Amino acid sequence: MTKPPRKHSKPLLGEADALLRSRPRRRRDPDQPNLPLDPMPDRIEPCLALLKARPPKGDDWVYEIKWDGYRLAVHIEPTGIRILTRGGHDWTDRFPAIKQAALWLPVGTAILDGEAVVLDEKGRSDFGLLQQSLGGRGGKKSSSDAIFMAFDLLYFDGHDLRKSELDVRRHLLEDLVPAGEQGDIRLSEEIEADGDQLLASACEHGLEGIIAKRRDAPYRSGRLGDWLKVKCVQSDSFVIVGYERSTVARAGIGRLLLAARKGDELVYVGGVGTGFNERSAAELWEEMDKLIIGKPAVDTGRKRNAVFVRPELVAEIEYRAWTHDGKLRHASYKGLRARVDDAAVYELED
Repeated sequence: MTKPPRKHSKPLLGEADALLRSRPRRRRDPDQPNLPLDPMPDRIEPCLALLKARPPKGDDWVYEIKWDGYRLAVHIEPTGIRILTRGGHDWTDRFPAIKQAALWLPVGTAILDGEAVVLDEKGRSDFGLLQQSLGGRGGKKSSSDAIFMAFDLLYFDGHDLRKSELDVRRHLLEDLVPAGEQGDIRLSEEIEADGDQLLASACEHGLEGIIAKRRDAPYRSGRLGDWLKVKCVQSDSFVIVGYERSTVARAGIGRLLLAARKGDELVYVGGVGTGFNERSAAELWEEMDKLIIGKPAVDTGRKRNAVFVRPELVAEIEYRAWTHDGKLRHASYKGLRARVDDAAVYELED
């Protein structure tokens, strides 16, 4: 159940930043000009993390845990709360607990960047549990289990913060969402550590990986290298182009056939036959049954008992490596990506 945040024993910002307050402490001097306010953006394209094999070195970088969920922007506006997906879809009604927690934040207007997650019994984010809480792919349920891990503040009480350095944005965010709070909006805490040691620890505890962010960088939309992600196990999105039938596997799905992008083309990258449970297999079969086509959309080689589908479904796949001929090794199915999540399909290098 959502709990209101504790009362702050100190003001949200220090005296030096008093002009950023939603409610000034004393009357404004009429001889002092008004500080111009920035218009509140209707939507901000998110800053995306660039995948790297190793953490960066140097004091210019700070680290966070990588969360496995749905990227969201929480807009606190004069007219109410809006919760937008990465692709710009309004999912306010899907996250009622996060909406209520946003109403309790001590701020007039703000845009918070973060991730909706569902935590397992060990406190790790679990993408499958999040999907289940929302009724599966294409489901319309509201999630009472999802919480919002806030990791950036893009707009604050009339001021657009995107040109400010990360350290400045984080300072304001940490006053708004204090570390250690256990409500439905929580702070994704920065961790002061050696990147290699933190990655090793994250992998040891079964986490997905870590995020590195440049301290002095402004907030720039797109995948420009200000934020980097380093994963314990590779996990990427691939297009489903068909499946091989099975008489013993759940829902008759023996193996999904997958493709990645290469320029404007799709290229077959192998299959995945593990990671399904009874529920996810039934969901997959129901979705694929609507998309069956006579000929494969990509060249999959000779396949026995194969059923081909239009390349519209995107699956999140965990894998260990690539084979010499460009196929996934030790792949495991994690779940279907919702269309509104606007997941980027894996791009093969030319």
